Amino acid sequence: MLARVTGSLAASWRFVRRDKKAFAGSLILFVLLLITAFPNWFTPDDPAAEIYPRGVGLSWAHPLGTTGFGQDVFSQLMAGTRQSVMIALVVGFFCTILSVVIGITAAYMGGIVDDTLSLMTDVILVIPTFPLVIVIAAYAKSASFWTIVTVLVITGWSYGARQLRVQALSLRNRDYLLAARARGESPWYIITVELIPPMTSLIVANFLGAALYAVLTAAGLQFIGLGNVNTESWGTMLYWAQNNDALQVGLPLWALTPGIMIALLGSALALLNYAFDEVSNPALRPVAKPRRVKAVA
Repeated sequence: MLARVTGSLAASWRFVRRDKKAFAGSLILFVLLLITAFPNWFTPDDPAAEIYPRGVGLSWAHPLGTTGFGQDVFSQLMAGTRQSVMIALVVGFFCTILSVVIGITAAYMGGIVDDTLSLMTDVILVIPTFPLVIVIAAYAKSASFWTIVTVLVITGWSYGARQLRVQALSLRNRDYLLAARARGESPWYIITVELIPPMTSLIVANFLGAALYAVLTAAGLQFIGLGNVNTESWGTMLYWAQNNDALQVGLPLWALTPGIMIALLGSALALLNYAFDEVSNPALRPVAKPRRVKAVA
């Protein structure tokens, strides 16, 4: 199994280097992950310190100006990267785990197990997601990091589970799986060693899709004040900028820069997601133009 997974990852890396969309998304994501891992390297000032003149424009001391409270916007932007990126990664990871477990188990086991898990997946799919997220987050009041993660995982795994179930159903009766059953291999072995590795590209695409959903939804929750507004994130920056009329009082960078960072992270995940969709779905791959052969006189 390890050899197959390693081979799939190596093939994915070769594809990332070759595909322009995947390479651009990987580059943006790498920079954001670097800021997430070492925020102090990129944060010149204390992001919470209200010690500077209020509403200062662009300057060498404050590259993006200051907020209406006298905080450095650039420092807040860099410090807020960690929570926003961590929400994307953690939600993407747990949504993918649930999608794999529920979707592939339903397809392989069949019968009443498939009916039960598919019904549960369909129920989550038909419920309007964002209103449900708002209701749960509002009930929690001042949702913490883990509360937001839990809410997003509960509402975000079903689409990936449906995709993986369909793919697993198409593989369930392949010869190599039938041979594994004939050898007397356990269902756990067949699922983890024989069934999951060929679906690696689709699993990666589901992770990226879930992470993108988490970024946008978490920012939306924090923007309307349903997260902990005292934490450092791009969504809370938007919340405070909106509540203090940043655009109206001449502080556009306070409101626009966190939105741009959310768009950058979302674009990186979307580019990678589309690239890995091309791996799992050949119909999406661009068709190479036929070369013209020069006639020999």
